[in-house]
Amino acid sequence: MASVVEYKGLKAGYHCGYCESEEGKVSCGMWAHTMTVQDYQDLIDRGWRRSGKYVYKPVMNQTCCPQYTIRCRPLQFQPSKSHKKVLKKMLKFLAKGEISRGNCEDEPMEPTMEDAVAGDVALINKLDIQCDLKTLSDDLKESLKSEERKKGKSAKKAESHDLIQSQNIEAKLGSGEPSHSIGVLTVPKPGKGADLSKPPCRKAKEIRKERKRLKLMQQNPAGELQGFQSRGEALSLFPPKARSNQPKSLEDLIFESLPENASHKLEVRLVPVSFEDPEFKSSFSQSFSLYVKYQMAIHQDPPDECGKTEFTRFLCSSPLEAENPPNGPACGYGSFHQQYWLDGKIIAVGVIDILPYCVSSVYLYYDPDYSFLSLGVYSALREIAFTRQLHEKTSQLSYYYMGFYIHSCPKMKYKGHYRPSDLLCPETYVWVPIEQCLPSLENSKYCRFNQDPEAVDEGRSKEPDRLQVFHKKAILPYGVYKKQRRDPSEEASVLQYASLVGQTCAERMLLFRS
Repeated sequence: MASVVEYKGLKAGYHCGYCESEEGKVSCGMWAHTMTVQDYQDLIDRGWRRSGKYVYKPVMNQTCCPQYTIRCRPLQFQPSKSHKKVLKKMLKFLAKGEISRGNCEDEPMEPTMEDAVAGDVALINKLDIQCDLKTLSDDLKESLKSEERKKGKSAKKAESHDLIQSQNIEAKLGSGEPSHSIGVLTVPKPGKGADLSKPPCRKAKEIRKERKRLKLMQQNPAGELQGFQSRGEALSLFPPKARSNQPKSLEDLIFESLPENASHKLEVRLVPVSFEDPEFKSSFSQSFSLYVKYQMAIHQDPPDECGKTEFTRFLCSSPLEAENPPNGPACGYGSFHQQYWLDGKIIAVGVIDILPYCVSSVYLYYDPDYSFLSLGVYSALREIAFTRQLHEKTSQLSYYYMGFYIHSCPKMKYKGHYRPSDLLCPETYVWVPIEQCLPSLENSKYCRFNQDPEAVDEGRSKEPDRLQVFHKKAILPYGVYKKQRRDPSEEASVLQYASLVGQTCAERMLLFRS
C-alpha cells in the first residue's frame, strides 16, 4: 500500500532540548498514517526523521542547533580503543560479575539526550497534532487499494519509460543506493593521495577471513538471526592461534566465548513493533516499566510525562509497513525493539528501523542501575555488528544511521566517534565524509558540505503537478486537484511539502487533503 501523509507545515519558536533555547527550534513536519520502508529510506536521505508517526525535518539554516543526518559505514568500521574497553568491560561482567565503575576519560559520552526526544516529543504532545484523517478505516483502505489498482493499469504505459530509465540508473550504481549519493566531492588531505570517502585499504587475506567468519556465523545453527544477536556466551569461531597476529574484529570482541560457569547470561532479542506479535505483547509491561525508570532517572521526566500513552505514541507506534521480500533480510523490513535480556530480565531496549539500505537507530532506553556497562555505547556497537550481519544476505543494506549529529551541542558529538562516517549535505543531499565537514562546522553552525558550487539537489521537486493527492477517497495528480479546488492559499503549503520530500516521494506518497 502507498504511504499516506498529512503535511503539518512549519513549526517555529519551540523549546530546544540541546541548547535549552526556549524558542529556537524550527522544523517542518508531517503525520504519516502509513509509510513504506522505501519512502522512509528516501526521506531520511533528505534529512527527515521520525518520532513515532510524526516525521519531521529541521529547517537547517534557521534552527538554533542544526541537526545533520549521520551514517556510519559498518563494513569498514574498526572499534576504537574506548569502544574495545566497553566491550571488554561487558565480557568481564558476564564472565566473572566484575564491575568497573570508573569511566575512562577517552570513552565516548553516553547518549544522555537522544535525538527526537526533548523538544520534538513535547512538541507532538503539546500541539497534540490534530489529523483531519482520523484513521485509515477499512473502507478507506479498500478505496485506496482500488484507486491504486486503477491508477496502476492506466499509468503502466506512461511509467514504463521512466521505470526502464530508473532501473538502468540502479543497475549502473549496482549498490542499490539512491542515485544522487554518488556525487560526493572528495578532497584529499594535503600531501596525501588518500581518498577519505573510500574505505581504508585492507589486505585481501583479511577480507577473505572476514567473509569466512561472517559466513560461519550464518551457518552456525545458533547463529540464525536471533542466535547471532543473542548468544553472549559461545560464539568464538576460530581457535586463538588462528587469529593471534591480527587485531580482533568487532564480532570477536562481542562474541568471545565465556566460561561454562559464567556469572551472567546476556541475550539480545529482535522483536517486531506490533501488538499482534506475541513476544512484543508479552514483554510490553516490562519494557514500559524500564522506559519509565529510564526517563525519570536520566531525563528527570515527571511521571505524568512518561505514561503508557507517551511510550506507545513515541516508541511503539510506527508508520512503517512491515515488508518481507524474498531478497530482504530474514527478519524483514520495518520497526523493531532489540531487547537486551540479562539473566531473564530486560535491561535495555534499542528501538530500530530496518530499511532497504540501512539499520536506523531511533532511541535507546536502559536500566540506570546498569549505567556502569556503558549501554549506550555497547548497544551502538551491537547495532553496527547487526548491520554487518544483515548485509551478508541483503548486500545493499550496508549503513548504520545514527540519527542527527549536532556539532554545536557537546553532548551530541559522541556520534562522530563511530568511524568511518558521513554527514548529509543539507542543500544537495549527498553524503560527505565527516572529516571533511568538521573544519567548516568549527567556523559555522550551518554549513553546506558539498564543495562544488555548481551542484544542486538532484532529487528536487521539478514537476509539482505530478505530486499525488488523496482526496475524497480518490487519488489524483496535484495538477488536476488544483483546477478542481482553485484555492491559492493551499498552494504554498503543497509546494513547500514537494520541495522538502523531493520529486520521487512526492509522486509515490499520497498527500491527504480534507
